[in-house]
Amino acid sequence: MRVNGKAVTLDRDGYLRHLSDWNPAVAQALAKREGIELTEAHWQLIELLRQFYREFELAPAMRPLVKYVGRHLGADKGRSIYLMQLFPPSPARIGSKIAGLPKPTNCL
Repeated sequence: MRVNGKAVTLDRDGYLRHLSDWNPAVAQALAKREGIELTEAHWQLIELLRQFYREFELAPAMRPLVKYVGRHLGADKGRSIYLMQLFPPSPARIGSKIAGLPKPTNCL
């Protein structure tokens, strides 16, 4: 994949091979590949996913993601249904991909 003239290498599942390649333009390109147009709500979750990764050194599975979002953004956003609307069909998997994180370990 090329973003702003730079080659960005993906693995066979579409995740970045090199986390250091991530930037907002790469996130936009990855989201486009998933058929998602990023809004402010998406960016809020992307930053939280990246924060989770910095804190725990792993991409979150769905349950920890829901709890983390609830703790940081409130109970109304810390619900599976809210996250599913932003990153269908798997918020942990798709959100992590767009945030430039590795595939969550328990995602098939």
